[in-house]
Amino acid sequence: MSQQDDVFDPMPEPPAEVTDNMCCGSGCEPCILDQYAADLREYRQQLAKWQARQPQAETPQKAN
Repeated sequence: MSQQDDVFDPMPEPPAEVTDNMCCGSGCEPCILDQYAADLREYRQQLAKWQARQPQAETPQKAN
């Protein structure tokens, strides 16, 4: 077993889903919807990096 096999590299977890009705509509900065969009972009970037390190892993279903 190589040293690389011993490294724990879990798949990134997607952010908790946010729905339109969770926004209060009062113009918060940042809005929960904007934060979710940023978190989702970050998750997708991290997932792509993880997939490059784990080519044998199954691809999860796409998050929104």
